[in-house]
Amino acid sequence: MVELFEWTWPDVARECEEWLAPKGFTAVQISPANDHVAQLEWWARYKLVTFELISRSGDEKAFIDMVQRCNKVGVGIYVDVVFNHITDGHGLSIAGHVYGNRSTPIFSQSDLHHEKHDVSRNCKVTDYRSKFNVQECDLWGLPDICTGCSHVQERVSTYLTKLVDIGVAGFRVDASKHINVQDLKQIMQMTAKGKSIFWFQEVFASAYEAVTPSQYTGTGALEYFEYAHKVSPSFATDGKLGQLKNLGPNQGLESSGSAVVFLDNHDTQRGEAPLTYRHGKLYELATLFMLAHPYGYPKVMSSYYFHGHDQGRPMGPVHEEGRLACAADPTAVRQPSPNHPWVCEHRWPAVASMAAWRRAAGDAEVSEWWLPEGNRLLFCRGNAACLILNRHETKPWDVTHQLRLPNGIYCDVIRSDNTTSCPLVHIAANGESKVRVPPMSAVAVHVGKMAADQELVV
Repeated sequence: MVELFEWTWPDVARECEEWLAPKGFTAVQISPANDHVAQLEWWARYKLVTFELISRSGDEKAFIDMVQRCNKVGVGIYVDVVFNHITDGHGLSIAGHVYGNRSTPIFSQSDLHHEKHDVSRNCKVTDYRSKFNVQECDLWGLPDICTGCSHVQERVSTYLTKLVDIGVAGFRVDASKHINVQDLKQIMQMTAKGKSIFWFQEVFASAYEAVTPSQYTGTGALEYFEYAHKVSPSFATDGKLGQLKNLGPNQGLESSGSAVVFLDNHDTQRGEAPLTYRHGKLYELATLFMLAHPYGYPKVMSSYYFHGHDQGRPMGPVHEEGRLACAADPTAVRQPSPNHPWVCEHRWPAVASMAAWRRAAGDAEVSEWWLPEGNRLLFCRGNAACLILNRHETKPWDVTHQLRLPNGIYCDVIRSDNTTSCPLVHIAANGESKVRVPPMSAVAVHVGKMAADQELVV
Protein backbone atom coordinates (compact mmCIF):
# COMPACT_ATOMS: atom_id res chain seq x y z
CA MET A 1 0.00 0.00 0.00
CA VAL A 2 1.04 3.59 -0.68
CA GLU A 3 -0.40 6.60 1.13
CA LEU A 4 -0.75 9.27 -1.56
CA PHE A 5 -1.21 12.05 0.96
CA GLU A 6 -3.16 15.08 -0.32
CA TRP A 7 -3.06 13.96 -3.97
CA THR A 8 -5.93 15.00 -6.22
CA TRP A 9 -8.22 12.31 -7.57
CA PRO A 10 -7.03 12.75 -11.19
CA ASP A 11 -3.42 12.42 -10.01
CA VAL A 12 -4.23 9.25 -8.04
CA ALA A 13 -5.99 7.72 -11.04
CA ARG A 14 -3.08 8.42 -13.35
CA GLU A 15 -0.57 7.12 -10.79
CA CYS A 16 -2.49 3.83 -10.51
CA GLU A 17 -2.33 3.36 -14.27
CA GLU A 18 1.18 4.58 -15.02
CA TRP A 19 3.21 3.56 -11.96
CA LEU A 20 1.55 1.64 -9.14
CA ALA A 21 -0.03 -1.21 -11.10
CA PRO A 22 3.00 -1.78 -13.36
CA LYS A 23 5.27 -1.86 -10.29
CA GLY A 24 3.09 -4.34 -8.41
CA PHE A 25 1.47 -2.12 -5.76
CA THR A 26 -2.13 -3.15 -5.11
CA ALA A 27 -3.52 -0.52 -2.75
CA VAL A 28 -3.66 3.23 -2.19
CA GLN A 29 -4.67 5.09 0.95
CA ILE A 30 -6.15 8.44 -0.02
CA SER A 31 -6.87 11.52 2.09
CA PRO A 32 -10.42 12.07 3.39
CA ALA A 33 -12.95 12.45 0.57
CA ASN A 34 -15.56 14.31 2.63
CA ASP A 35 -16.49 18.00 2.63
CA HIS A 36 -14.22 19.91 5.02
CA VAL A 37 -13.31 23.42 6.17
CA ALA A 38 -11.96 25.78 3.51
CA GLN A 39 -8.44 26.19 4.87
CA LEU A 40 -5.03 25.43 3.35
CA GLU A 41 -3.42 23.52 6.24
CA TRP A 42 -3.12 19.75 5.79
CA TRP A 43 -5.27 19.07 8.84
CA ALA A 44 -8.22 20.91 7.26
CA ARG A 45 -9.08 17.59 5.57
CA TYR A 46 -9.80 16.14 9.01
CA LYS A 47 -12.27 18.85 10.02
CA LEU A 48 -15.51 17.21 8.89
CA VAL A 49 -18.44 19.36 7.76
CA THR A 50 -20.57 17.01 5.62
CA PHE A 51 -20.21 13.63 3.93
CA GLU A 52 -20.54 15.11 0.46
CA LEU A 53 -17.78 13.81 -1.81
CA ILE A 54 -16.32 17.25 -2.36
CA SER A 55 -12.84 18.03 -1.09
CA ARG A 56 -9.80 19.88 -2.30
CA SER A 57 -8.79 16.64 -4.05
CA GLY A 58 -11.82 16.85 -6.35
CA ASP A 59 -15.57 16.41 -6.67
CA GLU A 60 -17.71 13.27 -6.70
CA LYS A 61 -17.38 12.75 -10.44
CA ALA A 62 -13.58 12.82 -10.22
CA PHE A 63 -13.69 10.52 -7.18
CA ILE A 64 -15.79 7.91 -8.99
CA ASP A 65 -13.54 8.12 -12.05
CA MET A 66 -10.45 7.57 -9.88
CA VAL A 67 -11.90 4.52 -8.11
CA GLN A 68 -13.00 2.93 -11.37
CA ARG A 69 -9.69 3.55 -13.13
CA CYS A 70 -7.61 2.25 -10.23
CA ASN A 71 -9.81 -0.82 -9.80
CA LYS A 72 -9.52 -1.56 -13.51
CA VAL A 73 -5.73 -1.96 -13.19
CA GLY A 74 -5.91 -3.91 -9.92
CA VAL A 75 -5.23 -1.16 -7.40
CA GLY A 76 -7.72 -0.87 -4.54
CA ILE A 77 -8.68 2.48 -2.99
CA TYR A 78 -8.74 2.79 0.80
CA VAL A 79 -10.34 5.97 2.09
CA ASP A 80 -9.23 7.78 5.24
CA VAL A 81 -12.60 8.34 6.91
CA VAL A 82 -13.43 10.82 9.68
CA PHE A 83 -16.43 10.29 11.95
CA ASN A 84 -15.07 10.70 15.47
CA HIS A 85 -15.61 14.46 15.37
CA ILE A 86 -16.86 17.42 13.37
CA THR A 87 -15.03 20.68 12.83
CA ASP A 88 -14.74 23.39 15.43
CA GLY A 89 -15.14 27.10 14.66
CA HIS A 90 -17.58 28.55 12.17
CA GLY A 91 -17.64 29.46 8.49
CA LEU A 92 -18.28 28.01 5.03
CA SER A 93 -17.00 24.58 4.00
CA ILE A 94 -15.19 23.85 0.76
CA ALA A 95 -18.58 22.74 -0.65
CA GLY A 96 -20.20 25.99 0.52
CA HIS A 97 -22.03 24.71 3.62
CA VAL A 98 -22.42 26.77 6.79
CA TYR A 99 -21.07 25.32 10.02
CA GLY A 100 -20.60 26.64 13.55
CA ASN A 101 -21.83 26.61 17.14
CA ARG A 102 -20.99 22.89 17.47
CA SER A 103 -23.10 21.83 14.51
CA THR A 104 -22.97 21.15 10.78
CA PRO A 105 -25.67 20.42 8.18
CA ILE A 106 -25.49 16.71 9.02
CA PHE A 107 -24.88 16.71 12.79
CA SER A 108 -26.70 18.89 15.31
CA GLN A 109 -25.58 19.61 18.86
CA SER A 110 -27.73 16.74 20.13
CA ASP A 111 -25.84 14.32 17.83
CA LEU A 112 -22.64 15.09 19.73
CA HIS A 113 -21.35 14.14 23.15
CA HIS A 114 -22.16 16.99 25.50
CA GLU A 115 -22.59 17.95 29.12
CA LYS A 116 -25.61 16.44 30.85
CA HIS A 117 -27.75 19.57 30.89
CA ASP A 118 -26.09 21.66 28.19
CA VAL A 119 -25.81 20.44 24.57
CA SER A 120 -23.68 23.48 23.70
CA ARG A 121 -20.73 22.35 25.83
CA ASN A 122 -18.55 19.27 26.37
CA CYS A 123 -15.50 18.17 28.31
CA LYS A 124 -12.00 18.17 26.75
CA VAL A 125 -9.68 15.18 26.32
CA THR A 126 -7.15 15.67 29.13
CA ASP A 127 -6.79 12.31 30.92
CA TYR A 128 -5.66 9.29 28.88
CA ARG A 129 -6.04 7.05 31.92
CA SER A 130 -9.82 7.55 31.66
CA LYS A 131 -11.64 5.70 28.88
CA PHE A 132 -14.65 8.02 29.24
CA ASN A 133 -12.49 11.12 28.89
CA VAL A 134 -10.69 9.76 25.81
CA GLN A 135 -13.82 8.59 24.01
CA GLU A 136 -16.59 11.02 24.97
CA CYS A 137 -14.78 14.33 25.38
CA ASP A 138 -13.58 16.69 22.63
CA LEU A 139 -10.18 15.96 21.11
CA TRP A 140 -8.24 19.19 20.45
CA GLY A 141 -11.49 21.08 20.83
CA LEU A 142 -13.18 19.22 17.96
CA PRO A 143 -16.82 18.44 18.90
CA ASP A 144 -17.05 14.69 19.55
CA ILE A 145 -19.70 12.77 17.61
CA CYS A 146 -22.02 10.45 19.56
CA THR A 147 -21.05 7.29 17.67
CA GLY A 148 -23.25 5.25 20.01
CA CYS A 149 -26.39 7.10 18.91
CA SER A 150 -28.51 5.15 16.41
CA HIS A 151 -29.19 8.19 14.20
CA VAL A 152 -25.44 8.87 13.95
CA GLN A 153 -24.60 5.25 13.22
CA GLU A 154 -27.16 5.22 10.40
CA ARG A 155 -25.75 8.38 8.85
CA VAL A 156 -22.14 7.22 9.07
CA SER A 157 -22.84 3.72 7.73
CA THR A 158 -24.85 5.18 4.84
CA TYR A 159 -21.85 7.30 3.85
CA LEU A 160 -19.47 4.34 4.10
CA THR A 161 -21.83 2.09 2.16
CA LYS A 162 -21.97 4.66 -0.64
CA LEU A 163 -18.19 4.55 -0.89
CA VAL A 164 -18.19 0.74 -1.04
CA ASP A 165 -20.90 0.80 -3.72
CA ILE A 166 -18.69 3.14 -5.77
CA GLY A 167 -15.94 0.54 -5.55
CA VAL A 168 -13.82 1.47 -2.53
CA ALA A 169 -12.00 -1.55 -1.06
CA GLY A 170 -11.69 -0.44 2.55
CA PHE A 171 -11.13 2.25 5.13
CA ARG A 172 -8.57 3.74 7.45
CA VAL A 173 -10.64 4.94 10.42
CA ASP A 174 -9.19 8.19 11.72
CA ALA A 175 -9.04 8.65 15.51
CA SER A 176 -10.37 5.13 16.17
CA LYS A 177 -8.86 5.29 19.64
CA HIS A 178 -11.39 7.99 20.49
CA ILE A 179 -14.37 5.90 19.34
CA ASN A 180 -15.82 3.25 21.63
CA VAL A 181 -14.93 -0.12 20.11
CA GLN A 182 -18.51 -1.38 20.41
CA ASP A 183 -19.78 1.70 18.56
CA LEU A 184 -17.19 1.10 15.87
CA LYS A 185 -18.17 -2.56 15.58
CA GLN A 186 -21.83 -1.63 15.18
CA ILE A 187 -21.08 0.89 12.41
CA MET A 188 -18.94 -1.68 10.60
CA GLN A 189 -21.69 -4.28 10.78
CA MET A 190 -24.21 -1.80 9.35
CA THR A 191 -21.92 -0.87 6.42
CA ALA A 192 -22.40 -2.57 3.02
CA LYS A 193 -23.71 -5.81 4.48
CA GLY A 194 -22.47 -8.90 2.70
CA LYS A 195 -19.52 -7.16 1.05
CA SER A 196 -15.86 -7.72 1.89
CA ILE A 197 -14.28 -4.60 3.40
CA PHE A 198 -10.77 -4.15 4.81
CA TRP A 199 -10.70 -1.93 7.88
CA PHE A 200 -7.63 -0.57 9.62
CA GLN A 201 -7.82 1.65 12.64
CA GLU A 202 -5.75 4.52 13.96
CA VAL A 203 -5.02 3.45 17.53
CA PHE A 204 -1.84 4.30 19.41
CA ALA A 205 -1.13 4.47 23.11
CA SER A 206 1.57 5.05 25.68
CA ALA A 207 2.02 3.09 28.88
CA TYR A 208 -0.75 3.20 31.49
CA GLU A 209 -3.42 4.49 29.08
CA ALA A 210 -6.98 3.20 29.40
CA VAL A 211 -7.47 2.62 25.66
CA THR A 212 -4.96 0.27 24.03
CA PRO A 213 -4.44 -1.08 20.48
CA SER A 214 -5.18 -4.67 21.53
CA GLN A 215 -8.77 -3.67 22.33
CA TYR A 216 -9.35 -3.08 18.60
CA THR A 217 -7.92 -6.23 17.03
CA GLY A 218 -11.41 -7.75 16.93
CA THR A 219 -12.78 -5.01 14.65
CA GLY A 220 -10.04 -4.95 12.03
CA ALA A 221 -6.35 -4.38 11.53
CA LEU A 222 -4.38 -1.69 13.32
CA GLU A 223 -2.49 1.18 11.76
CA TYR A 224 0.40 0.02 13.90
CA PHE A 225 2.43 2.88 15.32
CA GLU A 226 4.60 0.65 17.50
CA TYR A 227 6.29 -0.83 14.41
CA ALA A 228 8.24 2.34 13.62
CA HIS A 229 9.37 2.56 17.24
CA LYS A 230 10.87 -0.92 16.89
CA VAL A 231 12.37 -0.70 13.39
CA SER A 232 13.48 2.88 12.79
CA PRO A 233 15.94 3.13 15.71
CA SER A 234 17.73 0.04 14.39
CA PHE A 235 18.57 1.97 11.24
CA ALA A 236 18.96 5.40 12.80
CA THR A 237 21.59 4.15 15.26
CA ASP A 238 24.91 2.76 14.06
CA GLY A 239 25.39 -0.99 14.57
CA LYS A 240 21.86 -1.91 15.70
CA LEU A 241 20.47 -4.07 12.88
CA GLY A 242 20.70 -7.11 15.15
CA GLN A 243 17.69 -5.79 17.08
CA LEU A 244 15.51 -6.70 14.11
CA LYS A 245 15.92 -10.45 14.53
CA ASN A 246 12.66 -12.21 15.46
CA LEU A 247 10.69 -9.03 14.83
CA GLY A 248 7.07 -9.75 15.69
CA PRO A 249 5.00 -11.01 18.62
CA ASN A 250 8.15 -12.37 20.31
CA GLN A 251 9.20 -8.74 20.75
CA GLY A 252 5.84 -7.67 22.14
CA LEU A 253 4.19 -6.69 18.85
CA GLU A 254 0.64 -7.60 17.84
CA SER A 255 0.10 -10.54 15.49
CA SER A 256 1.29 -9.96 11.93
CA GLY A 257 -2.22 -10.23 10.51
CA SER A 258 -3.42 -7.41 12.77
CA ALA A 259 -0.83 -4.84 11.71
CA VAL A 260 -0.64 -2.32 8.88
CA VAL A 261 2.99 -1.30 9.38
CA PHE A 262 4.70 1.93 8.38
CA LEU A 263 7.73 4.04 9.24
CA ASP A 264 5.83 7.33 9.17
CA ASN A 265 2.46 8.68 8.16
CA HIS A 266 1.02 12.16 7.62
CA ASP A 267 0.79 12.69 11.40
CA THR A 268 4.03 11.21 12.69
CA GLN A 269 6.34 12.66 10.01
CA ARG A 270 5.48 16.04 11.52
CA GLY A 271 6.39 14.92 15.01
CA GLU A 272 7.41 11.64 16.58
CA ALA A 273 8.67 9.55 13.64
CA PRO A 274 12.35 8.59 14.15
CA LEU A 275 12.89 8.42 10.37
CA THR A 276 11.19 10.31 7.53
CA TYR A 277 12.07 11.32 3.96
CA ARG A 278 14.37 13.96 5.47
CA HIS A 279 16.79 11.16 6.45
CA GLY A 280 17.37 10.19 2.82
CA LYS A 281 19.26 6.91 2.42
CA LEU A 282 18.68 5.81 6.02
CA TYR A 283 14.94 6.09 5.48
CA GLU A 284 15.25 4.28 2.17
CA LEU A 285 17.09 1.34 3.76
CA ALA A 286 14.50 1.06 6.53
CA THR A 287 11.74 1.11 3.91
CA LEU A 288 13.46 -1.70 1.97
CA PHE A 289 13.56 -3.75 5.15
CA MET A 290 9.86 -3.07 5.86
CA LEU A 291 8.88 -4.17 2.36
CA ALA A 292 11.05 -7.30 2.52
CA HIS A 293 10.32 -8.56 6.04
CA PRO A 294 7.16 -10.68 6.39
CA TYR A 295 5.76 -8.99 9.50
CA GLY A 296 2.60 -6.98 8.90
CA TYR A 297 1.10 -5.37 5.81
CA PRO A 298 3.44 -2.55 4.70
CA LYS A 299 2.33 0.98 3.87
CA VAL A 300 4.75 3.35 2.13
CA MET A 301 4.35 7.07 2.79
CA SER A 302 4.33 9.42 -0.21
CA SER A 303 4.90 12.97 0.95
CA TYR A 304 5.38 16.52 -0.15
CA TYR A 305 8.20 18.74 1.12
CA PHE A 306 7.17 20.82 4.11
CA HIS A 307 8.95 23.30 6.38
CA GLY A 308 6.38 23.79 9.10
CA HIS A 309 3.94 21.53 10.94
CA ASP A 310 0.78 23.00 9.41
CA GLN A 311 1.97 23.48 5.82
CA GLY A 312 -0.56 22.27 3.27
CA ARG A 313 -0.05 20.54 -0.05
CA PRO A 314 1.76 22.13 -3.01
CA MET A 315 -0.53 24.20 -5.18
CA GLY A 316 0.27 22.39 -8.43
CA PRO A 317 -0.60 18.81 -9.42
CA VAL A 318 1.79 15.88 -9.33
CA HIS A 319 1.26 15.06 -12.99
CA GLU A 320 1.72 18.12 -15.17
CA GLU A 321 1.86 18.25 -18.93
CA GLY A 322 5.28 17.09 -20.00
CA ARG A 323 6.75 16.58 -16.53
CA LEU A 324 6.32 14.92 -13.16
CA ALA A 325 6.52 17.15 -10.06
CA CYS A 326 8.13 14.36 -8.01
CA ALA A 327 11.69 14.40 -6.65
CA ALA A 328 11.70 10.57 -6.72
CA ASP A 329 15.24 10.39 -5.35
CA PRO A 330 16.36 9.98 -1.69
CA THR A 331 19.39 12.21 -2.26
CA ALA A 332 17.14 15.10 -3.36
CA VAL A 333 15.98 15.73 0.21
CA ARG A 334 19.05 17.90 0.79
CA GLN A 335 18.15 20.35 -1.98
CA PRO A 336 14.48 20.02 -2.96
CA SER A 337 13.69 21.70 -6.26
CA PRO A 338 10.81 24.19 -6.64
CA ASN A 339 9.86 22.23 -9.76
CA HIS A 340 9.56 19.03 -7.74
CA PRO A 341 7.65 19.88 -4.52
CA TRP A 342 6.33 16.33 -4.10
CA VAL A 343 8.70 13.81 -2.48
CA CYS A 344 7.03 10.68 -3.90
CA GLU A 345 9.00 8.15 -1.83
CA HIS A 346 7.11 5.33 -3.55
CA ARG A 347 8.84 6.36 -6.79
CA TRP A 348 12.34 6.07 -5.37
CA PRO A 349 13.73 3.33 -7.67
CA ALA A 350 14.83 0.97 -4.90
CA VAL A 351 11.51 1.27 -3.05
CA ALA A 352 9.42 0.83 -6.19
CA SER A 353 11.28 -2.35 -7.11
CA MET A 354 10.51 -4.00 -3.78
CA ALA A 355 6.78 -4.37 -4.45
CA ALA A 356 7.49 -7.12 -7.01
CA TRP A 357 10.12 -8.61 -4.66
CA ARG A 358 7.52 -8.92 -1.91
CA ARG A 359 5.01 -10.49 -4.26
CA ALA A 360 7.63 -13.05 -5.32
CA ALA A 361 8.29 -13.90 -1.64
CA GLY A 362 4.60 -14.63 -1.11
CA ASP A 363 3.76 -15.98 2.34
CA ALA A 364 7.23 -17.41 2.98
CA GLU A 365 8.78 -16.69 6.35
CA VAL A 366 12.43 -15.76 6.91
CA SER A 367 14.48 -18.83 5.95
CA GLU A 368 17.97 -17.38 6.28
CA TRP A 369 19.23 -14.65 8.62
CA TRP A 370 22.88 -13.63 8.62
CA LEU A 371 24.25 -10.71 10.61
CA PRO A 372 28.04 -10.66 10.37
CA GLU A 373 28.07 -7.28 12.11
CA GLY A 374 25.61 -4.69 13.35
CA ASN A 375 25.55 -2.64 10.16
CA ARG A 376 25.21 -5.51 7.68
CA LEU A 377 22.34 -7.92 7.25
CA LEU A 378 21.30 -10.65 4.83
CA PHE A 379 18.02 -12.52 4.92
CA CYS A 380 15.92 -14.65 2.56
CA ARG A 381 12.22 -15.48 2.33
CA GLY A 382 11.83 -19.18 1.60
CA ASN A 383 13.51 -20.14 -1.67
CA ALA A 384 12.12 -17.14 -3.54
CA ALA A 385 13.78 -13.88 -2.52
CA CYS A 386 16.84 -12.52 -0.70
CA LEU A 387 17.85 -9.05 0.52
CA ILE A 388 21.36 -7.92 1.46
CA LEU A 389 21.60 -4.61 3.37
CA ASN A 390 24.75 -2.55 3.93
CA ARG A 391 24.16 0.30 6.35
CA HIS A 392 27.85 1.22 6.52
CA GLU A 393 28.17 4.86 5.50
CA THR A 394 31.45 4.63 3.56
CA LYS A 395 32.54 1.02 2.98
CA PRO A 396 31.13 -1.44 0.42
CA TRP A 397 30.39 -4.97 1.57
CA ASP A 398 31.89 -7.88 -0.36
CA VAL A 399 29.62 -10.80 0.41
CA THR A 400 30.29 -14.48 -0.22
CA HIS A 401 27.36 -16.50 1.03
CA GLN A 402 25.06 -19.38 0.18
CA LEU A 403 21.62 -18.09 -0.80
CA ARG A 404 18.44 -20.15 -0.72
CA LEU A 405 17.52 -19.56 -4.36
CA PRO A 406 17.74 -21.83 -7.40
CA ASN A 407 21.06 -21.49 -9.19
CA GLY A 408 21.13 -19.04 -12.07
CA ILE A 409 21.65 -15.38 -12.89
CA TYR A 410 19.43 -12.77 -11.26
CA CYS A 411 18.81 -9.05 -11.65
CA ASP A 412 19.61 -6.89 -8.64
CA VAL A 413 16.27 -5.05 -8.58
CA ILE A 414 17.59 -2.33 -6.25
CA ARG A 415 19.81 -0.90 -8.98
CA SER A 416 17.77 -1.93 -12.01
CA ASP A 417 17.05 0.84 -14.51
CA ASN A 418 13.74 -0.71 -15.62
CA THR A 419 15.16 -1.80 -18.98
CA THR A 420 16.81 -5.02 -20.08
CA SER A 421 19.94 -3.82 -18.31
CA CYS A 422 20.52 -4.50 -14.63
CA PRO A 423 23.39 -5.44 -12.29
CA LEU A 424 23.53 -9.22 -12.24
CA VAL A 425 24.00 -11.66 -9.39
CA HIS A 426 25.17 -15.22 -10.08
CA ILE A 427 24.09 -18.06 -7.81
CA ALA A 428 26.13 -21.20 -8.35
CA ALA A 429 24.87 -24.76 -8.22
CA ASN A 430 25.87 -25.03 -4.54
CA GLY A 431 23.96 -21.81 -3.75
CA GLU A 432 27.08 -19.70 -3.31
CA SER A 433 27.01 -16.11 -4.49
CA LYS A 434 29.56 -13.31 -4.51
CA VAL A 435 28.11 -9.81 -4.34
CA ARG A 436 29.44 -6.31 -3.71
CA VAL A 437 26.92 -4.08 -1.91
CA PRO A 438 27.66 -0.33 -2.09
CA PRO A 439 27.66 1.77 1.12
CA MET A 440 24.20 2.76 2.37
CA SER A 441 22.59 0.50 -0.20
CA ALA A 442 21.27 -3.00 -0.76
CA VAL A 443 21.10 -5.87 -3.23
CA ALA A 444 17.78 -7.64 -3.73
CA VAL A 445 17.08 -10.69 -5.90
CA HIS A 446 14.00 -12.82 -6.43
CA VAL A 447 12.86 -15.69 -8.63
CA GLY A 448 10.60 -13.44 -10.69
CA LYS A 449 13.56 -11.46 -11.98
CA MET A 450 16.07 -13.93 -13.40
CA ALA A 451 18.35 -12.94 -16.27
CA ALA A 452 19.80 -16.24 -17.44
CA ASP A 453 20.61 -14.99 -20.94
CA GLN A 454 22.66 -11.99 -19.84
CA GLU A 455 26.35 -11.76 -19.01
CA LEU A 456 27.42 -11.81 -15.39
CA VAL A 457 28.18 -8.36 -13.99
CA VAL A 458 29.04 -8.07 -10.30
